[in-house]
Amino acid sequence: MTTSFGGANTAIPKDPKLLRVPTSFNGLKSASNSLLLSKRLHVFHSFSASTAGPTSIIRAVSTPVKPDTSVQPKRSKVEIFKEHSNFIRYPLNEELLTEASNINEAATQLIKFHGSYQQYNRDERGAKSYSFMLRTKNPCGKVSNKLYLVMDDLADQFGIGTLRLTTRQTFQLHGVLKKNLKTVMSSIIRSMGSTLGACGDLNRNVLAPAAPFARKDYLFAQKTAEDIAALLTPQSGFYYDMWVDGEKILSAEPPEVVKARNDNSHGTNFPDSAEPIYGTQFLPRKFKVAVTVPTDNSVDIFTNDIGVVVVSDSEGKPQGYNIYVGGGMGRTHRLESTFPRLAEPLGYELPEWEFKSYLGWHEQGDGGLFCGLHVDNGRVKGTMKTTLREIIEKYNLNVRITPNQNIILCDIRQAWKRPITTALAQGGLLQPRYVDPLNLTAMACPAFPLCPLAITEAERGIPNILKRVRALFEKVGLKYNESVVIRVTGCPNGCARPYMAELGLVGDGPNSYQIWLGGNPNQTSLAKPFKDKVKLHDLENVLEPLFYNWKRKRLSKESFGDFTIRTGTEKLQEMVDKWEGIPLGASRYNLKLFADKETYEAMDVLARLEDKSAHQLAMEVIRNYVASQQSGK
Repeated sequence: MTTSFGGANTAIPKDPKLLRVPTSFNGLKSASNSLLLSKRLHVFHSFSASTAGPTSIIRAVSTPVKPDTSVQPKRSKVEIFKEHSNFIRYPLNEELLTEASNINEAATQLIKFHGSYQQYNRDERGAKSYSFMLRTKNPCGKVSNKLYLVMDDLADQFGIGTLRLTTRQTFQLHGVLKKNLKTVMSSIIRSMGSTLGACGDLNRNVLAPAAPFARKDYLFAQKTAEDIAALLTPQSGFYYDMWVDGEKILSAEPPEVVKARNDNSHGTNFPDSAEPIYGTQFLPRKFKVAVTVPTDNSVDIFTNDIGVVVVSDSEGKPQGYNIYVGGGMGRTHRLESTFPRLAEPLGYELPEWEFKSYLGWHEQGDGGLFCGLHVDNGRVKGTMKTTLREIIEKYNLNVRITPNQNIILCDIRQAWKRPITTALAQGGLLQPRYVDPLNLTAMACPAFPLCPLAITEAERGIPNILKRVRALFEKVGLKYNESVVIRVTGCPNGCARPYMAELGLVGDGPNSYQIWLGGNPNQTSLAKPFKDKVKLHDLENVLEPLFYNWKRKRLSKESFGDFTIRTGTEKLQEMVDKWEGIPLGASRYNLKLFADKETYEAMDVLARLEDKSAHQLAMEVIRNYVASQQSGK
């Protein structure tokens, strides 16, 4: 049997546990090209039974479609901008020289390829206050000591004083003025960093497990991610022309990457083009790749266009890859042709996946330690920012960014563990056991005030949402160490991957969210839309009956997401529609706090005025009364 992937045929071994794609890089290059050019895969599975057992033929090929030459398709403005840009140069090069604080429409599209978005402060009224967000490109989330310190400085000197860790293992720097763009970009480039291709219609940052384990499989997965990133990096030089006057400040590429890029044996390249893989049009939209090892789903592998899984033998030596294709989170409200989708495997099924956060202290395997630190929504600011800089600078540490917006300090000597732990605690960077479990897995996109696509709040709103969920947990009797994966986005584009959450809140109007239910803690199942247009102040009315019934009707160790899938949307909706509040005596805190139903309902009305639940308000009243009595004594 063979599997055809983008024209590359590979024998499937007799061992049903492994699709043995060669570990040479050319095989991956062929696959990537086919998907990049068409993004259409036709996967045909046929199964037959025989006395020797089941067999499987798997074919995945890009399907050429002959265009109908009688009717020319209407071209988008962005396609025209790209084609006429001299490979992403014009008119951006001219717009950057004008006195205006912003750039024109064409340049706004082109600067994305350079790793930047034009934004303005949507909280301000009157004339728009333009600035630029810069996003770095960090395959595997690797950040050198020098680059971290430079990014920290740039945030203070030219940004809004904060760094943001993204869900694709990169930095975002907000608030850079147009007049400072070249200074900031050149500083990043000369510090061996890059923003090239961090945004725009091309391959985005390639994910890989951030843990700095000295293990063959992890090291090979990270090397593979770096090679894919190098292979799919634009080649026409527009980035360096714009920001460092044509000086190409790069380390030499591995020869296998150069060879793979120049290989056109499958007819996937653009001959004699400055961009042999992308051509003048680049891609129709963004493209995402993740690499990992079996069981390690720290990269949310099912959400990527291509997932590459390094499969090793019992000694940890890489033997091949399993390939996943077709994942994606982007969608548009009320447009059914757009929808989130899980990637599907082209090889055999692997061991069960597990989400790994890598928070806390861990052995690297080479005598050193690493420490994973939780950062709420990836926003590094204030005392935390100062503390991190002092530690990273003092101990000359390299760092890594995780796909869950956290940061890892690498290569720590055993003797440094105690002083670093003390310094981190003083800076508010607590060990995971001291962080609310709800916060540990929660994520949100930036949304307001700078994202032009935001419909409602996400990053600024999630802290209060998590507090309200914690209050509901207490009210229905859920234990403190129980948790639900919550992700919030300000629009349906899915930057924080809400469609994989157990509870996803997707902005669909002012202070309004679409609720998705059904992801699981290991990020292997897709959530389903449950309810539209839920106003922020009405969240308790929806979530309280769901959490109450989960607490009482779940199976042993059943997660909230699995419970909602097993129960089904119809029954869940019935729970919400018929909810009349927690039965008297059923709450952990016993709602006999209220003498009668009328008192409860009156308290509920007052609570809503303060955006709280009746239970929260009642508990506050009691605490305040107790405090006043104690102070009186």
